Amino acid sequence: MDINGLIFDKDGTLFDFEATWGAWTCQMIKSECGGDTNAMHALASALGYDLSSRQFHPTSIVIAATVEEIAQVMLPFVAETELSMLIYRMNTAASAAPQVEVTPLTPLFQTLKSRGLKIGLATNDAEAPARAHLGQADVASYFDFIVGSDSGFGGKPAPGQLHGFCAQTGVAPETCAMIGDSLHDLQAGRAAGMICLGVLTGPASRADLEPFADAVLTSISELPKWLDQQ
Repeated sequence: MDINGLIFDKDGTLFDFEATWGAWTCQMIKSECGGDTNAMHALASALGYDLSSRQFHPTSIVIAATVEEIAQVMLPFVAETELSMLIYRMNTAASAAPQVEVTPLTPLFQTLKSRGLKIGLATNDAEAPARAHLGQADVASYFDFIVGSDSGFGGKPAPGQLHGFCAQTGVAPETCAMIGDSLHDLQAGRAAGMICLGVLTGPASRADLEPFADAVLTSISELPKWLDQQ
């Protein structure tokens, strides 16, 4: 099997989902609700988030939805009445959120690029926070294509972002692998005609991902070995 391109999800794939977003989400809920305990618990419940453990329910909308979809769920529970302003605040705060790498990213991407691979990022986060997070990790230069849900290609599980990657890089979808931690990632990859790899650094379990994936890796640290086996 020839693999010429890799396109990655971000949260839960490059960066540990719970370690990065657990405490951050608690602070965001507190801020948007003005510290009102009842409102905080109502909003947390709507988002599928446990305030006590600072963990997400496996079906939480935060895990795979676009920023706009999450903001629409939040809007009835916060003082803000303008969706665009809520999205702006969310994106601004998210851009500054410290990211916890699932594995040292710089040496991994050095290895992948040394193989001549085209590399992309497709996230349901907005593009600006995505670029900021890759910049924090000092790996943005390794990416040939970076796209968010607000970049004009739509969001996952639709395949538009992945089609955009192939169009920009000239890599055929059947020689690309989509790597992600959620069913949205794998469904997008399948719809685009790509190889689908699940990773276990997000909330989904192996049992959740295996029916939709060609392979499930513990983390992206196993990618070089997987590529060697192809």
